[in-house]
Amino acid sequence: MTDVQQQLDLILRGAVEVIQQAELEAKLKRSLAEKQPLRVKAGFDPTAPDLHLGHTVLIHKLKHFQDLGHHVIFLIGDFTGLIGDPTGVSETRKALTKEQVQENAKTYQRQIFKILDPSKTTIEFNSRWMGPMTADGLIELAAHYRVARMMERDDFHKRYQEQKPISVHEFLYPLVQGYDSVALKADVELGGTDQKFNLLVGRELQRDYGQESQVVMTMPLLEGTDGVRKMSKSVGNYIALEDKPGEMFGKVMSISDGLMYRYYELLTTEDLDRAKALHPMEAKQTLAELIVVRYHGVEAGKQARSEFQQKFQEREFPEEPDVRLKVTARDLREGQAIGLVDLVAKTGLVPSKSEARRLIIKVESRSMGTNRVMPARS
Repeated sequence: MTDVQQQLDLILRGAVEVIQQAELEAKLKRSLAEKQPLRVKAGFDPTAPDLHLGHTVLIHKLKHFQDLGHHVIFLIGDFTGLIGDPTGVSETRKALTKEQVQENAKTYQRQIFKILDPSKTTIEFNSRWMGPMTADGLIELAAHYRVARMMERDDFHKRYQEQKPISVHEFLYPLVQGYDSVALKADVELGGTDQKFNLLVGRELQRDYGQESQVVMTMPLLEGTDGVRKMSKSVGNYIALEDKPGEMFGKVMSISDGLMYRYYELLTTEDLDRAKALHPMEAKQTLAELIVVRYHGVEAGKQARSEFQQKFQEREFPEEPDVRLKVTARDLREGQAIGLVDLVAKTGLVPSKSEARRLIIKVESRSMGTNRVMPARS
């Protein structure tokens, strides 16, 4: 393992909040002194069969801990998946069947090892300890938390104020997620910013059960290809890990220049200053290739980039376009013409030619069907 400051430089990259950083530093120092890796967990409920790049923000952070020599636990919430995470929803989620959850869980195991090292990763299912729990045990667990504290949670509070129903079983979700940390003796738990309440329940339950409280680290929710909303299959702005290479490459190329650097920070370990020093088109192609390489291999990445360049740069959007649009009567009389990128830029609706080019690529990607764009606890 590297020293504490070097570890922190990587661990804190892209993080939103650490509760508490002093505790994390103390755990890292003790880990080095005792040569005992930290136990770092992140939970994912298998409520859909495929993972997308939004989920991988947490998985990449697990990989950072793994690369630093710590013990990574990828927790599949096959039990909590049956309850349904109430985070961010305005009504009770529809419960999945046990068969649906188990089938989705199988696909997760295949997909996560595109990032994590299987030899250094423990996969756990929270049904292992929740399944055998008796009614007595569940009552004891429920006794560790008050209804008033549950109602402090934003989504519960909002639904209560709006007189929307809250089912009793929904209160079990944060309790079970918190108990996962007790069962696994987690030193650190990762989650999205929307999971902060659930993660803090884990800290409190560990104290109640006589354990040292885990450090909570929240990561941002990655915006999808629209650049506005959280990446989501239901919204259609997602990039799936199992998208075809060319489709994946095209979707990455459709994001804005500003969002591109956020993807660099959260989905790669590339030097951000070096990426920002590149021309935006070069930087974005490099990012798209890196992502395709991660999920499909080096040759697939090179081929996707080559095909993109051939299609969009050499033929459809050349520096000196062969195909031009005539735009005014004067232009028609004088035989003048204007390129498509220049035309969009001249409207004044976009700030630059590079933005005009991005929008044209995005529209073309949609026309080709390339912008179709578990759930993690994020």
